[in-house]
Amino acid sequence: MQLTGLEHKVAVVTGAGRMRSIGRPIAVELAEAGCDIVLTGTGRASENYPDEEKAAGWRDIHSVAEEVEAAGARALATVSDVADYAAVERLLQQTIDQFGRVDFVINNAGAARGADRVPVVEIDPELWRVVIDVNLTGAFYMSQVFGRRLIEQGEGGAIINISSIAGKMLGPNTAAYAASKAGLQALTASMAQEIGRHGVRVNAICPGIIDTSRMDDLGRGETWEGMIRTRIPMGRAGEGGDIAHITTFLCSEQGEWITGQSYNVDGGTCVQH
Repeated sequence: MQLTGLEHKVAVVTGAGRMRSIGRPIAVELAEAGCDIVLTGTGRASENYPDEEKAAGWRDIHSVAEEVEAAGARALATVSDVADYAAVERLLQQTIDQFGRVDFVINNAGAARGADRVPVVEIDPELWRVVIDVNLTGAFYMSQVFGRRLIEQGEGGAIINISSIAGKMLGPNTAAYAASKAGLQALTASMAQEIGRHGVRVNAICPGIIDTSRMDDLGRGETWEGMIRTRIPMGRAGEGGDIAHITTFLCSEQGEWITGQSYNVDGGTCVQH
């Protein structure tokens, strides 16, 4: 099936700077489909890059921008903090100044895995706030600011929130992350019902275990393989491309009657809806 309705459109992809990630393949696949791309990252210092990125001479969002341009699309790479409302407003203005419009918003930026994975009675309240601010409040800011522009343009569009099956499975020692993602799915459902009459769709994608640098704290030995065997019926971890494929479909004309949904893309790990 040939996806249509993507050429000459403009997509904003937040959190798109990592080499082994979800944001990078989303940006590149949308570019290959004909979209110009706005890429955001946090401006992380190169000394904090994973070893594989250092070895590759990786340059965060600027490397992804080069891939977008190699696909024949235009790229705007900019450092932006989704948890800062003024920064989100500036990002919209940069997008309009550069491309004159926006059509698709991919809320992919997320707080790093780490010390939040502890029982509720032990989590640092400031760390809780960081996870909620980036994962949920940041997506709200982006959806509000860019959603207003989509309505004003009067040509429809799509907002895609990258959530997680953690927001449905609600496991122990994941309260901050799970709460942020469950909230993101609620935001998706409510907003979809509010702005559907403007032709703007709002959907969430809930990845399962994806082999990205974000998961490297788990290692890649027997523990990793055992997790794959026991938790994923289809027998393999996901890749960023698995998430890029459904993102591109939901932005296309073929996905234009779908809104308010939260899709599990996880090899069968989670059957909750």
